[in-house]
Amino acid sequence: MIEKVIKKSGQKEDYDENKIKNSIKKACEEAGISEDRTEEIINIVLDHINNVFKEREEINSSEIREAILGKLDEIEPSVSEAWRNYEEAQK
Repeated sequence: MIEKVIKKSGQKEDYDENKIKNSIKKACEEAGISEDRTEEIINIVLDHINNVFKEREEINSSEIREAILGKLDEIEPSVSEAWRNYEEAQK
């Protein structure tokens, strides 16, 4: 079970599912996804992350990002596109 996330800077912080939920929620809003579908997407992605990384206590933030976007590409590409557009705009 994930307990710590290693940021790009090398700093470690507690794993917080709410950060993932909020990021997905924002991307879903940007993509025009309904609230019900947003909740489904969040649950699918969190289940995926918890299954893929269940043996790990620490994980790099980039690994979590790739797992999230990979699953979003599979189940709701418009949401992963909105996520990537947001990231690009932040550069």
